[in-house]
Amino acid sequence: MSKVIIITTGGTIEKTYDEEEGTLFNRETVIKNRIEQRLRLPHTEIEVKSIMAKDSLDMDEQDREVIYQAIKTHSKYNHPIVVLHGTDTMQFTAELVQKEFEDINVPVVFTGAMKPLGFIDSDAMQNVVEAIYVSKIVKAGVYISFHNELFNVPGVRKNKEMRTFERF
Repeated sequence: MSKVIIITTGGTIEKTYDEEEGTLFNRETVIKNRIEQRLRLPHTEIEVKSIMAKDSLDMDEQDREVIYQAIKTHSKYNHPIVVLHGTDTMQFTAELVQKEFEDINVPVVFTGAMKPLGFIDSDAMQNVVEAIYVSKIVKAGVYISFHNELFNVPGVRKNKEMRTFERF
């Protein structure tokens, strides 16, 4: 059995709906329960580490440093890492990790979603499943996995008009 570590940071992928207030916001990670309820992964152990619950537009350089340090700490266990992150600034965090982590020894795959996990037409579960899979088959490095595409970092950005990521 292989192991994949999922680091959660918030973002749309983990926003939940508050019926009383009629709002979407980040509270706590919901991904572990959803993965266990919806996916059959008999050959993959998933370990979820929640380090923050922030919209990526609210993240600053200090938050990106916290994410980088969490990745560096968990990479010592030699398991692939998937980072769930808001899409608006995901490329910046991924670029910081790629730049700072010179001796990276595991695949680090960032992903997110355009619609929250709980929505019927959400792209969240697709992106999580794809990120888990590619994290197990690519070489050590930093990537963004989104909508059935895998991008090397740097060289990727969010295309707001098309609601996905693209190479540049």
